[in-house]
Amino acid sequence: MRAIAVIAAVLFALASSAGADDFGGAKDVIRAQEQAFGRDDAAAAYSYAAPAIRQIFPRADIFMSMVQNQYAPVYRHRSFEFGEAQSEGDRIAQRVHIVDANGEAWEALYTLERQADGSLKITGCSLLKAGQSV
Repeated sequence: MRAIAVIAAVLFALASSAGADDFGGAKDVIRAQEQAFGRDDAAAAYSYAAPAIRQIFPRADIFMSMVQNQYAPVYRHRSFEFGEAQSEGDRIAQRVHIVDANGEAWEALYTLERQADGSLKITGCSLLKAGQSV
């Protein structure tokens, strides 16, 4: 997970602005996965994961279990609001402000990458309690 955070930090450091459509598409993908988690729809949530994530978690139920155990604020929360987004080439980094089920604030940094078919897939998510540093 630290490697994902480092990659995301590099993306932010080297980022240039993308078009509104790119950022809107990234938000749509993240929101769709977030809603699938809310419905406990493992197959739908898994469908937004990039191939590298799918190699690590070869089945939707394994992926969902990992999210439930390691990303509880993403899985269940009171609020989920988009922050800044930046891009470099086919990669997008999108910040999300989350308040978990217990009222604690978190910052998530999602990374996405455009696939050969033109779709955007989530390549990672780093999660920190608000106010913590990487």
